[in-house]
Amino acid sequence: FHTCSQAFRFVATLVPTPSARLRLQCIKMCSAPAAPGGSKKTVWVWTENRQVMTAAVERGWNTFLFGSKEVGKDWSSTARIHPLFIDGLEIFDEGNQKVAAISEISSPSELQLIQPDNVEVQNNVIHFRGDWQVIPAENIVAAFQGCAGAVLAVSTNSTEAQVFLEALEQGLDGVVLKVEDMDDIIKLKDYFDRRNEAKSQLQLTKATVSKVEVVGMGDRVCVDLCSIMRPGEGLLVGSYARGMFLVHSECLETNYIASRPFRVNAGPVHAYVTVPGNKTSYLSELQSGREVIVVDQNGLWRTSIVGRVKIESRPLILVEAKENSGNGTYSIFLQNAETVALIGPDRGSGGRTAIPVTSLKVGDEVLVRKQGGARHTGIEIQEFIVEK
Repeated sequence: FHTCSQAFRFVATLVPTPSARLRLQCIKMCSAPAAPGGSKKTVWVWTENRQVMTAAVERGWNTFLFGSKEVGKDWSSTARIHPLFIDGLEIFDEGNQKVAAISEISSPSELQLIQPDNVEVQNNVIHFRGDWQVIPAENIVAAFQGCAGAVLAVSTNSTEAQVFLEALEQGLDGVVLKVEDMDDIIKLKDYFDRRNEAKSQLQLTKATVSKVEVVGMGDRVCVDLCSIMRPGEGLLVGSYARGMFLVHSECLETNYIASRPFRVNAGPVHAYVTVPGNKTSYLSELQSGREVIVVDQNGLWRTSIVGRVKIESRPLILVEAKENSGNGTYSIFLQNAETVALIGPDRGSGGRTAIPVTSLKVGDEVLVRKQGGARHTGIEIQEFIVEK
């Protein structure tokens, strides 16, 4: 049995059946859940379309479910795959060893039967037949957290798969993607790529403010996210794609206005903002449902969904900065208000990390993200470009 890094004991109990089978019951000794995204997710593919098979194999998924051994043998002759075979509500490998059981769920009473002490195989595939999927999936995640084996859900498209993989944040152990359209394979792989990117760390560079100037009115964009940001977090925004400033969220308390930890007063409509996939978007292009990346002062980042965008006419201030370890000069416009701040290097206890633009002065240090300046529809390309 494979378990997560928690303490467990296993109790052998006699099952009252003619074969008197032994069942292993997983009893949790530690209630701390695994870190979100900390476990590798399993993907099995269930399809009759060879194009889907090819797309899946090209993306590293080679476990396939078949209704007959003849089809599995035929497909195995054209690609290196790991075939599994469905027989009723059971799944077997090539050696006819039972590797999983399928449970069809269409009612709360059927869901109640899917508990750690009621299962007899290491892998359990759940096929939700009713309209309800999210809450039942969350119930299964809660019941099986920390237990041996894996629980997978049958998904008929990539969106459904994402729901199961994010249930209660930790998600189920994986999915069985039952599709006939290769686009679902591509979309699910893109989703996993975004998850893996979020585990990486962006390199931020120190830059010294060289100019602060009040410039007049402009249309600025407030980006309201579906997530709460913490002190030291914000969005990467800039007038030039080659250098993005880390703009702090409005999570800090003030005497005159309540904190809004979901908001970043990001800058004017023309500015770039960093989005997943090493891409940029114009602030004016953001809308409800789009994704952006939230970054902290150490470069750690995560994706977040845009809930609302507000564009209003406000007084602006121009900030320019030169990188400390090179010759790059970067620029950003921001609303001239006390609640708008740039993030500087960590100064330790008592040091400022969020510097309001109203008190920003020449010589202050801020954090920027250096990247390629040439962009086509937000995608970095190699070409000659001048931004000024």
